[in-house]
Amino acid sequence: MTRKTVFVIGAGASKEANLPTGFELKAIISKLLDMRFDWHKQTSGSPTIYEALKIITKGSHANSGDIDSYMQEAHHIRDALQLALSIDNFIDQHRDNQKIAICGKLAIVESILEAERKSLLYIKQDGTDSTINFNGLEKTWYLNFFRLLTENCQKNELAKRFKSITLIIFNYDRCVEFFMFRALQKVYQINGNEAAELLECLSIYHPYGSVGSLPYLEVNDTISFGQTPNGQQLLTLAQQIKTFTEGTDPNSSHIKEIQDRMTEASHLVFLGFAFHKLNMSLITPSNTLDVINRSIKCFASTMGLSLSDQKVIKEQIFNLYNSQYIELKVNQMDIELASLECNKFLTEYWKSIAF
Repeated sequence: MTRKTVFVIGAGASKEANLPTGFELKAIISKLLDMRFDWHKQTSGSPTIYEALKIITKGSHANSGDIDSYMQEAHHIRDALQLALSIDNFIDQHRDNQKIAICGKLAIVESILEAERKSLLYIKQDGTDSTINFNGLEKTWYLNFFRLLTENCQKNELAKRFKSITLIIFNYDRCVEFFMFRALQKVYQINGNEAAELLECLSIYHPYGSVGSLPYLEVNDTISFGQTPNGQQLLTLAQQIKTFTEGTDPNSSHIKEIQDRMTEASHLVFLGFAFHKLNMSLITPSNTLDVINRSIKCFASTMGLSLSDQKVIKEQIFNLYNSQYIELKVNQMDIELASLECNKFLTEYWKSIAF
């Protein structure tokens, strides 16, 4: 059986490239939705979000209505978001309120695109730079990740290896795809089309969507890494963001494929993941009978988490495959936790994870 490796990637991983954690994202979103006016002149909040709301309320949109009602919900998010675990949880808590979902998703897209623009991965669009400053990423996990995935691999061997790898990315940003696209070109001296074809061999899932596809990987609803959107673009891209309910709907998500990849995994690696209950539920295989007679090696970075929480996390990982079938014994699951940043974590477990 060909080894199958699944990487589950959370906000802690993107943080190493200077993107916000879920907690920091709440503050950014609250600021964007703090839209105020003085004599019809906007004095705070996001003009782009307000522009998108005006497009919605012109009457031709399916969710058209009074813009004041959208502003009321935007201010509701602004005032109450810090009391929620995350923006995702807040939207899910109000899953029957479409206007909260729209305002929240608009703010997510604008804040993440801005974060990409401020990240260590960003390439200026003025033509002065054409590649990522890879030297500036030495303290992040991205370089080690690329080295791990391509170790001892010639160009003609990459496709086969990549087909054995799945990335489940719980972030809205496109940092991994953007980095891999540029790194493949740099190391293997290939063009953009060849790099894009190789990336298609990786199974990459964003359970809650992303802020749009990168132009060289898709055709529709694309936006460059860190690009500043206008109101219409923001509105279009916001439709790609999913709530928890939408992310677990088998008719409108990749939930079945994600769970199948989890079932097939022989190696499971968590990077910068917070192990929230909703997210663990999302990746739990629907049928664990297929894994009863084989072992699974699990590795997880748990930077900043207490020993007590690490004990709970270990149980959560074990229960991914044991909740229904007690026949799978714990000695068939080798679970390693380490309170390390993602970069140092990959260094620590290099030989254990290596292909």
